[in-house]
Amino acid sequence: MNNKQSQVNYLVPFATMVVLFFLVGFLTVVNQQFQAPLKSVLLSGAGSLKNTLTVLITFVWFMAYPLTSGIGARMVDKRGYKGTLVRGLMTLVGGLIVFELAVLQHLYAPAYLTFGEASIPVAFLIFLAGSYVVGTATALLQIVINPYLVACNVAGTSGIQRQMIGGSGNSIGTTIAPYFVSGIIFGGVALESITIGQLIAPFIGLMVVVAIIILIVKKLSLPQIEGTTNESGEKLEKNIWSFSHLKLGVVAIFFYVGVEVCIGANINLYAESLGGSYAAAAVKMASLYWGGMLVGRLIASTLSKISANIQLSVAASVATVLLIASLVTGNPWLLAVVGLFHSVMWSSIFTLAIEKLGKYISKASGTLMIGVLGGALLPLIQGMLADAMGGSWTYTWILVLVGEIYLLYYGLIGYKVKQQAVK
Repeated sequence: MNNKQSQVNYLVPFATMVVLFFLVGFLTVVNQQFQAPLKSVLLSGAGSLKNTLTVLITFVWFMAYPLTSGIGARMVDKRGYKGTLVRGLMTLVGGLIVFELAVLQHLYAPAYLTFGEASIPVAFLIFLAGSYVVGTATALLQIVINPYLVACNVAGTSGIQRQMIGGSGNSIGTTIAPYFVSGIIFGGVALESITIGQLIAPFIGLMVVVAIIILIVKKLSLPQIEGTTNESGEKLEKNIWSFSHLKLGVVAIFFYVGVEVCIGANINLYAESLGGSYAAAAVKMASLYWGGMLVGRLIASTLSKISANIQLSVAASVATVLLIASLVTGNPWLLAVVGLFHSVMWSSIFTLAIEKLGKYISKASGTLMIGVLGGALLPLIQGMLADAMGGSWTYTWILVLVGEIYLLYYGLIGYKVKQQAVK
């Protein structure tokens, strides 16, 4: 495929990846925004375990990423980009069905498990299973989306620009998701007035939308990108972990996704624990955070001359300063502003981590998904710390500060390529 052909042929596939990235972002934050409502509706009898159990909703979602990474990478090599996308979308429908089953079970055959003083509805456990399945689906989608955005050649754009444009689509989804949950699914009612039955129609609607997307993707031409996968039966000469910039990039993804989700998913819980005007503005803080990521990505998509490592270093530096200021002042609004600087991190890390990896790129993409485990572990640890501190979230943000400092290290030093793939 010559350069001119690739520029023409990849326009529609590129747009498709942007739309799918929107879907991934939207569903990820919808799942996170279920935390507070489900805590109110299903976990009123959980006692001192409320915060820990609540953040399990996010934990199981992101646990799916490392467990799916190897499967997804092999699927791309065997089934191609298009085949992997279709299977990921079908898995997504399955996860939404599990969500629906959780709602119906609680409405028509409620049951509870007792652990000491805690009483936990079986429906909550089914909901966790649904979060895992949908997380698996979004992991499969991202294993395709991220390397495709970097590698497909669209006229007038660089790899990191295409990542930023795709990330902007992702951020549109994450920005509207909090209002979709609070305003459309739950009708803007107070937490204490929410009912589980309000979830039935939205889940059915999402299933229909995803089914339509599957039909569209099946009809699209999504060409393989030469030099990004290994041929069937071909043995790779090097172990994927021998590339230090990729290995350190996995750790960077771990901390980035961890700190992103800690703020995006838990800022509303933090604000509500503070009470007063902060509690009343909890949803606004979450939307400001995700909206800041959208604005940042739109701006960064025009910065073709600024390298990925510079973008990451500057963003991590400012995020670190904002975290420290929030810790000192106890002001959660400063955490919401961090989204503006988190906006460039995923694209920067991914672009740097697959630099000069050639036919190892598809496997590297799957390997990087292992790092998404941070989105499961760090918010869970933060919730456990909040419970251990009597429900206070204030000093749990030190965990996020540690992550920001590592991201600064990767942007300054860790990204450097010491070994590249043999052509």
